[in-house]
Amino acid sequence: MRTEDVEGIGRPKEVVTDENMKKIHKMILNDRKLKLNEIAGTIVISTEHVYHIIHEYLGMRKLCAKWVSRELI
Repeated sequence: MRTEDVEGIGRPKEVVTDENMKKIHKMILNDRKLKLNEIAGTIVISTEHVYHIIHEYLGMRKLCAKWVSRELI
């Protein structure tokens, strides 16, 4: 049995990608009332990673059940 990492098996190590950020941003712009678990289920990444992308990279947060840019608050 081999113990080395085999490429192509399992999830990718990096989930904070430009592609994922664009998908999440587009989903939020289409429906600002989306929940973290709905976004995570669609993109198939953890809710923690979705939260991190939204807050740290997209600069958004929830306000009155809607996602808004921090610049507008």
